Amino acid sequence: MEQAITKVDLPGIKRFTQGKVRDVFDLGDQLLIVASDRISAFDCVMPNGIPGKGKILTAMSLFWFDLMADVAENHLIASDVDAYPSELHKFRELLEGRSMLVRKAERFDIECVVRGYLAGSGWREYRESGAICGIKLPAGLREADRLPKPIFTPATKADSGHDENISFEQTAELIGSERAAQLRDLTIAVYEKARAYADARGIIIADTKFEFGLVDGRVILIDEIFSSDSSRFWPKDRYEPGRSQDSFDKQFVRDYLETLDWDKTPPAPELPEEVIRKSLEKYREAYRRLAG
Repeated sequence: MEQAITKVDLPGIKRFTQGKVRDVFDLGDQLLIVASDRISAFDCVMPNGIPGKGKILTAMSLFWFDLMADVAENHLIASDVDAYPSELHKFRELLEGRSMLVRKAERFDIECVVRGYLAGSGWREYRESGAICGIKLPAGLREADRLPKPIFTPATKADSGHDENISFEQTAELIGSERAAQLRDLTIAVYEKARAYADARGIIIADTKFEFGLVDGRVILIDEIFSSDSSRFWPKDRYEPGRSQDSFDKQFVRDYLETLDWDKTPPAPELPEEVIRKSLEKYREAYRRLAG
């Protein structure tokens, strides 16, 4: 198995920010996003990564940005190192296949979450209140049931720690009612197109999240879209409401961690090789089915 890239350094290039998985570098009015092989769960980064995961995530985002271009503009400029500024060419070996040159946008500090099925924190919230983010849902729904129509359930964007689910009204207070409605409508439109596409290829996209930003007054998609880290992918042929679903995302890692005596605070435990291998298989299978 190849070595996982968990540390990304570009000496001489100014770092903009570092997330749980991505390292972002500042190139003036452009950013360079590099997807590492790090994997996080329960808001903790695991000490060892999934070799090649960053390349799969990047390929997935590039595929979806292209497919969604008629629904929402995005921040992508290039993904070919030859098209990057010359000072980046010496880092070609690291950057090839796992990086994107993008426009720098003014980010909305909102996680734009859309749910088509009842799962995860949405399922927990529904059991407690019969609603998600203030949206009342029909009584009697089971775990993993398909919702009557997709719902927009935004969250605050936390740089560290947990994102917090908020209502549409709270979103409007934060960014204005017109922008909130625009983000909601774009989020649902992008999701609905992707859901139909994936469904025809045997994958259910149960839920996903996007980030948006402003460039020259226009709202554009930023960060990643429909990756196995930002979406819940279920195999359609094994879908069975009323239980937790098999998945192509990092739920497999979460499920393993749930079997340990670990309090979900750093330091996170090292992942065994078998968990790493099976996780990589799931990431690859999702990309193969969706992108061919």
